[in-house]
Amino acid sequence: MAYNSISMPALYLITDRSQTLGRPLLNVVKAALEGGVRMIQLREKDLTGKELLTLARELRELTRRYGAKLLINDRIDIALAVDADGVHLGHQSISVQDARRAVEASSFLIGVSTHSIEEALQAQAEGADFITFGPVYFTPSKASYGKPAGIEKVKEAEEAVSIPIYALGGIRRGNIEDVLKTGCYGVAMISAIIAADDVKKESEEILKAIANPRPTTTGH
Repeated sequence: MAYNSISMPALYLITDRSQTLGRPLLNVVKAALEGGVRMIQLREKDLTGKELLTLARELRELTRRYGAKLLINDRIDIALAVDADGVHLGHQSISVQDARRAVEASSFLIGVSTHSIEEALQAQAEGADFITFGPVYFTPSKASYGKPAGIEKVKEAEEAVSIPIYALGGIRRGNIEDVLKTGCYGVAMISAIIAADDVKKESEEILKAIANPRPTTTGH
């Protein structure tokens, strides 16, 4: 599927400093960047605005060094303050239209979290550049969103919308092949990378799996 000339990496890393195994988040993100990750969402909902701004500035400096995109979860004010590449909106965030009105740069990315075909279609209609869709598999961080959507729903969403879809939720190196068979644009990950013992190596291996999925076998 052709995507309106949007250029985004196929791997989207979402932060969660509670899963870093006690390591500083900046160190973990740096290791992921060294491993080839080139798009990161800063998602630390429990921080105060001041704390989040400080962390966003540090991440903006770090991501620039590696030529990586930085998106901020929910907080468009902070995204604009640090000259981030975009914002990622949830169901309690401002609308895509309001976010778009607040931004002058046409290159500013607006992603939306979706959990159903209806939400995916709505995000597209409102002008989102891309969506995350899931959870695909069970994962504690997304348990509040109910039963996992499964592979078939990702495929349905991919067929229903024309904007890029990042499959999200419980995705790891071992199941990337199955996820990519849905035709989705890419995968979004949290713990598979953030909680890895060797973040750089795991990032490299995941990117290899995305770039070179094993061919589908038919018959024996």
